[in-house]
Amino acid sequence: MNLDDLAWQRQFDGGIEPAMAEYLARQGQLELLIETARDRGEWFCAEVAVGELCEAGEFERALTVLEPFVAVGWPFAVRESASILVRQGRIEEGLALVRPDAAGLESAFDCRWFAGALVEAGRVDEAIEVLTPHLGEPWILESLVDLTRGQDRDARVLELLAPCAERALGGTADCRCSAAGDRRECRHQPSDALLKYSWVLERMGRADEAIRLLGTVLPVVPRIAWRYADLLADQGRSEQLRELATGEHTELALNRYADALEEQGRVREAEAVLHEALATDGERTRRRLMAFLARQGRLDEVVDVGRPTYEDAEGNLLHEAIDLLIRAGSPERALELVDGLGAAYVEAHADVLGYTRLRLLAKAGRYAEGIAGARALSEREPGQWDTTLAWLLDLDGRPDEALDLLRSSTEREAHLAVAEILTRHGHYAEAVAVIPTVPAQREAWDRR
Repeated sequence: MNLDDLAWQRQFDGGIEPAMAEYLARQGQLELLIETARDRGEWFCAEVAVGELCEAGEFERALTVLEPFVAVGWPFAVRESASILVRQGRIEEGLALVRPDAAGLESAFDCRWFAGALVEAGRVDEAIEVLTPHLGEPWILESLVDLTRGQDRDARVLELLAPCAERALGGTADCRCSAAGDRRECRHQPSDALLKYSWVLERMGRADEAIRLLGTVLPVVPRIAWRYADLLADQGRSEQLRELATGEHTELALNRYADALEEQGRVREAEAVLHEALATDGERTRRRLMAFLARQGRLDEVVDVGRPTYEDAEGNLLHEAIDLLIRAGSPERALELVDGLGAAYVEAHADVLGYTRLRLLAKAGRYAEGIAGARALSEREPGQWDTTLAWLLDLDGRPDEALDLLRSSTEREAHLAVAEILTRHGHYAEAVAVIPTVPAQREAWDRR
């Protein structure tokens, strides 16, 4: 185990992928996760195992899983260990793990993680002081808002947000939102500062004040119209929301107005609003209208609304329509849609549509037809369709054939498909063993 391997895992979901680690946890394979983390340096296995152990109150064992990762200085393991120690009541011990030194106090990243540990320890005021010198960074200001939620410090947070908000309101040309005397540049966009200010006001029960604030600056900072629309909708200001959505801020507010109408049971009005917007805000509203119609169970209309885009190079909503039909339990209707596409478009997108059609056949339970189609594609492009064919064979109740095909395949990710099939059939340790170690995966990555 070393930092380079761990960083590569996290960047590329290498080793045992997060989804597989989570699946193993759901199948009760905690011991396998712990063993794999220890023996192979698999961070995602360790992370999931630690979560399971903490949920069960086994904090000491969770710390043991993290120990080898902490030993090499993996920061995510260090932070998690600190959090566990704090939860155990070993507060000073936990804080010591993430407390920045003099140089670290100059790092916004180090201070952010220390502040998080302080909040967990109930020392919210100290956390605020640690973050204050770095409030010129937008993501630190966002962290301040997030970390103090529910901590009874909203008045103090508003004070710290005020310089940025005043700058956004035009009250000052220069904002020094860090500690007094700190000359670091404020990097906040006016709209971002106002949004954070309005969030804090709302959670303090001062939504009316937030509405007045955003309404005042809306002509100068039009990007906040979506947030203004959310506030109006949440506070039941239907008439103001309608005026906003049908005026000059239609692009950012109209869809929220339609959602609000639907939430109120005013379905016909919501549909009329979306149809009206379709003329001026094509792709985005078309997508919204399709989802709206799907929620109403009007699947033929979903297809018809998206039809003008299905063979376009840009703004193509074909796959959105297919996904909506699948979620509505209508894969056969999605197959009809794919089979009705023009020959030229199908030829130009043969691989994507070929896979899409096989997926739909599987969703429809037509496995034999899907297998035949995958074999035909494989004959044309040997080695390119093995994992898809194996997936269909497994769904058809033929896992041994699927595994034999994959074990002889030259397809690059065939080992992952082997592991997936093995896990589906309860062969968990064998599935983990099939996946190459992180160093082996990195070596193959570098060769490619």
